[in-house]
Amino acid sequence: MIYLDHNATTPLAPAVIAAMLPVMSGVWANTSSQHGPGQEAKRRLAGERATVARLLGCKPAEVIFTSGATEANHLAVRGLLAGAPANRQRVLFGSVEHAGHLRLARALAAAGVQVDYLPVHPDGTLDLAAAQALIGPDVALVSLMAANNETGVLMPVADVAAWAHAAGAVMHVDATQFIGKQVFDFATCGADAVSLSAHKFQGPKGIGALLLRQGVPLLPQTLGSQERGRRGGTENLPGIVGLAAALEALGDITAQAKRIAALRDRLERGLQAALPDTHVWCQGAARLPGTSCLRFGQLSEEVVLQRLDRLQVAASSGAACSSGGSAPSHVLTAMGVSADEALATVRFSLGAGTTVEDVNYLLRELPPLLAPLLCEDLLSAP
Repeated sequence: MIYLDHNATTPLAPAVIAAMLPVMSGVWANTSSQHGPGQEAKRRLAGERATVARLLGCKPAEVIFTSGATEANHLAVRGLLAGAPANRQRVLFGSVEHAGHLRLARALAAAGVQVDYLPVHPDGTLDLAAAQALIGPDVALVSLMAANNETGVLMPVADVAAWAHAAGAVMHVDATQFIGKQVFDFATCGADAVSLSAHKFQGPKGIGALLLRQGVPLLPQTLGSQERGRRGGTENLPGIVGLAAALEALGDITAQAKRIAALRDRLERGLQAALPDTHVWCQGAARLPGTSCLRFGQLSEEVVLQRLDRLQVAASSGAACSSGGSAPSHVLTAMGVSADEALATVRFSLGAGTTVEDVNYLLRELPPLLAPLLCEDLLSAP
């Protein structure tokens, strides 16, 4: 199987497995317990927190471990909003956020919170003029993803954070797709809170973090004494060890990004040469190195994914949480793409294990399967 769905999840790095196994069998006590084994676990937790902080450019006290990015996003938005002044109760979300994050936006709106959305241009990039105009003195929080999970488009979070701070608001960034694929430093990113999830960079599922800048008020959403009282629940020490090990194992992110981007470009150019009806969404925008969102004429995503499955190639029709549904992608819809074209879109997301041989195989085997279908599609068009 050739795995080209790294934006959905990634395989565990060998170093992560090696780091987690001894902890699962030997450091299993509760970190809040006062006995010897509990204190040993507590010391290990402190050491892993320091490692995560060092690798992400923050202070250990700024790391809140969560069950993943979804919880971190909810904690950030609900917690920061609850800590905002009464005259600041408007929240701005990006219009192409992850589907799960937009469900939170709709839930807030249903509860009476004023929610507005930052629009994007047809190429998937943020409409900067519109964003700046929306950030006013009544805004409590701006929540914007660092990189889109479907198109890979990078968002100008530092610029938006500067505007938010100038207006007296706080800035939350969902960096789920960004961290591990691009160089990240919390100290200089401009955000007040950043969400991440380990399984997007070859760590375990069920563990993530919210990085929260010291001094920014946040009311906990799960009560308890853990995580300095900001997130209740016994810490998942094996998962935390895995998260830290995954960050350690990333190595030279710049070199890896350059290698993967070259493979992505080779894939896109090769498909466009072999199948001229291939259209790559957001091809001219700054994107994550491994994300390619494209369509082959008007061929439905189901047809293309079936052919890929025959070739033992794993890809997707967009975000994993919404793949297989009949509704068009909200990301592409926000870009002004028609429903028919959105439903003809597939996503390849390359990762650390992707090789030039994988790309060459796809370029050799996929076009002969799709070309006859595209001819039929053209002949049947009105």
